Amino acid sequence: MTATALTEQILLKQSYLCVGLDSDITKLPAHLKGKSDGVIQFNKAIIDATLPYCVSYKINTAFYESQGLKGWEIMKETLDYIPPTHFTIADAKRGDIGNTSTQYAKAFFEALNFDAITVAPYMGEDSIRPFLEYDNKVTIVLGLTSNIGSNDFQQLLLEEYDESLTMVPHITQGSAEKRLYEHVLARVAEWGTKENLMFVVGATQAAELENIRHIIPEHFLLVPGVGAQGGSLKEVSKYGLNQSVGLLVNASRAIIFASGNEDFAIQAAHVAENYQKEMAGYLQMM
Repeated sequence: MTATALTEQILLKQSYLCVGLDSDITKLPAHLKGKSDGVIQFNKAIIDATLPYCVSYKINTAFYESQGLKGWEIMKETLDYIPPTHFTIADAKRGDIGNTSTQYAKAFFEALNFDAITVAPYMGEDSIRPFLEYDNKVTIVLGLTSNIGSNDFQQLLLEEYDESLTMVPHITQGSAEKRLYEHVLARVAEWGTKENLMFVVGATQAAELENIRHIIPEHFLLVPGVGAQGGSLKEVSKYGLNQSVGLLVNASRAIIFASGNEDFAIQAAHVAENYQKEMAGYLQMM
């Protein structure tokens, strides 16, 4: 599924909600905890319940990889259960030298057939290029994350900045014109198109979204952190939406763990529906 196809689904459903399947085995409802098929039962029930209200599912691979071979099998079964009308994201945050990234791309785009994968950009273009070589697949690059550690590197100021983006910037803690993440966004945007390249911006960084939209006005943004992490859907929508929508907002724990009881799927549907209704209102104001 391309970004254009995703936009069509958003407008059809009046929703830009992505449900994160961060299926932590320690947080499963009591009646599923400890069962050999507990996670897949949980995932399928969540998908069935939220399908009408979202356009995408994001599988955080860490919660499956940590279970070894069984986890990979659960991830594959979960992915196969999601209908082709919904955009599927492997939240794997891969990034390595070119030949290794080529194997990662094969794993997630061929063996598992995800529509998209999250990648880290800090090893440079050759680490991302193998993902961009695939037709009808989307590479989602970490842009500005919402964790405290984002200040360690992403927010560093650049003492000098060549607008042609041909020089390696000198990093300094002092006064400067650009921040490192801004340089990353601008440079990476040159490597792909708005069809095959998206960017991750944390919802708790909503204050930066207006600036980010000046740098990458046309690309889709994947925004995690609404809900349990405290991000504001209103603020994210205000500054993140563009003329062709260009926004995918992820909520994970707030939806899938809305209840720890046997009604978990019903409660997940209620939360997802509330997000969808709020999003419909913002779309109508575009």
